[in-house]
Amino acid sequence: MSRNLLILGAAPKLSELRDTLVRLEDTIIFALIERSQFKHNSKIYSANTMDFSDGYTGSFLSWFLKEVESVHAKVRRYQSPDEYPFTSNLSEPVLPPLEYPPVLVDPKQININNEIFNMYVNTVVPGITASGDDTNYGSSATRDIECLQALSRRIHYGKFVAESKFQDPNTRNEYVKLIKEKNRDRLMELLTNSHVEEQLLKRLKAKALIYGQDLSSASLNPDGSINASGRALLGLNSLSASSSEVSEDRVKTRVDYDLVVSLYRDYVIPLTKEVEVEYLLHRLDKN
Repeated sequence: MSRNLLILGAAPKLSELRDTLVRLEDTIIFALIERSQFKHNSKIYSANTMDFSDGYTGSFLSWFLKEVESVHAKVRRYQSPDEYPFTSNLSEPVLPPLEYPPVLVDPKQININNEIFNMYVNTVVPGITASGDDTNYGSSATRDIECLQALSRRIHYGKFVAESKFQDPNTRNEYVKLIKEKNRDRLMELLTNSHVEEQLLKRLKAKALIYGQDLSSASLNPDGSINASGRALLGLNSLSASSSEVSEDRVKTRVDYDLVVSLYRDYVIPLTKEVEVEYLLHRLDKN
């Protein structure tokens, strides 16, 4: 069972954070798979395309997101230091506040959900869905919100990553120096670990390929066991003649694994590091 890193009272170690981030990879991939089963349904992302009885003129997704977050706010979701709302002026909690140890400095000061929302709607959704309209607006928006919440949590976890790196005695003095100098570029260099990023992208492609498989047809034997082709696709065989029979152009996945990799490479990793740098630049504000 994993520990709740938010109640430790001290910055989690990078190894502990990576366990959490790896699990969030699974959450994000499965959320993307769920959204991809519906068509693009571009109508839900445009303002003034639906008739709301309350006179609302924004997009259906924006309206639905506000409603969902208003309910979640009532049960203290956004009091947690790893949860960030996309909307504002939310309801007050109906439950007493939870006391979290002060691990982060001004944990709610940095919120880049506007960037995440625009990236998701304009880039991710068109990439994972078939064009067209199947009128499944509520179902599509429900999956959108799940994707957005998972992406937001993953990216804003950069604050915990930054705090953990700042607390490392081997680099703390260098971080303090660069923070005082407001040297954004050097901070970005210092916190970047290219090897870890490369391993992350390789792991993501393997996960997206495996999780996206449909094992209900050609990959199964009549008795339900996985046949040679299925085992090769899932990497269950060592290199052999049977595995060489399966070429990549036969791999049909429910979500494009290259798109998942590009999502992380072009957006999730850069945005996470943007959060890390912004957090570090404010790290000494109260010292």
